[in-house]
Amino acid sequence: MFFQCKLGNRFVYGLLLFQLLISCANSGLAEELEPRRWAHLPIDTNFAGAGYAYTNADISFDPVLKIEDAQVDLDTWVAKYTRTFSLFDKSARIDFLQGYQKGRWEGLVDGVPTTVRRNGWTDTIVRLAINLYGAPPLQPQEYAKYRAATKVETIVGTGLSVQLPTGEYMDDKLINLGTNRFTFRPQIGLIHARGKWSFETTAIVAIYTDNNDFLNKHKLEQDPLYSLNGHLIYTFRPGVWASASAGYDYGGRSSIDGTQKDDCKQDLIWALGVGIPLNRHFGGKISYVGTRTLESNGVDSDSFVVGLSTFW
Repeated sequence: MFFQCKLGNRFVYGLLLFQLLISCANSGLAEELEPRRWAHLPIDTNFAGAGYAYTNADISFDPVLKIEDAQVDLDTWVAKYTRTFSLFDKSARIDFLQGYQKGRWEGLVDGVPTTVRRNGWTDTIVRLAINLYGAPPLQPQEYAKYRAATKVETIVGTGLSVQLPTGEYMDDKLINLGTNRFTFRPQIGLIHARGKWSFETTAIVAIYTDNNDFLNKHKLEQDPLYSLNGHLIYTFRPGVWASASAGYDYGGRSSIDGTQKDDCKQDLIWALGVGIPLNRHFGGKISYVGTRTLESNGVDSDSFVVGLSTFW
């Protein structure tokens, strides 16, 4: 087993840090830096999509832990379904996202090369969002006329994303694809569009429940993680767009069995994306997402994403 050892204080910290870093990698692509999440959509419409992401990450530890050259190669397949509707005379949407992952973790543990592999389902994510200002609830024909006539627009929305503990999890293993806890992410966002340009920003707080079965019945707790991101989007014509994104995460300090750890996270995230219609009902997306830690211990990752979506 990767990092198999007696759970002294030094190694408990190392195991905790590694588990938290991997769980962040599992959910980050799905949630944290997604442009157009507050975009105006016609109501009573279904959207479905599928995507693939390849992630390579380097993981840095405190030298006292004797864990060196830690890396992960992760293949992620994701399916997503969205239904739009009117709620309190506002446009709203509900999203369901499910991933499947195959990963390889490797590194030197006290100088010994060690490798572990995992594949299976990740945690299911459900998100409910409502636009509080702007973006009126319109049927498709009315929506098309409204979009054609609207050149300047401001939209304010709020939402709640819930990550369910449905992913593959083994309480006697350190490396897992599921987190064995709920994560609630209340969020608020704003879009300001002017002509072909639009700016979008989102503030998110991740609130974690406890994992009472962390690595042989230890209790894992974690403070909230605060995130702020922004996206600059240019629409060449309907369906064809390009985006540049940046984000910042801070917080998420954790503890095991009541002992708090010095592992506050601080990360920069950036992304570039392009959306292209394939025909009237199908569209494609290609993007790159990079992360770099601002702490001495953390994750530096690069991800490449392709996706296909449709609506009816």
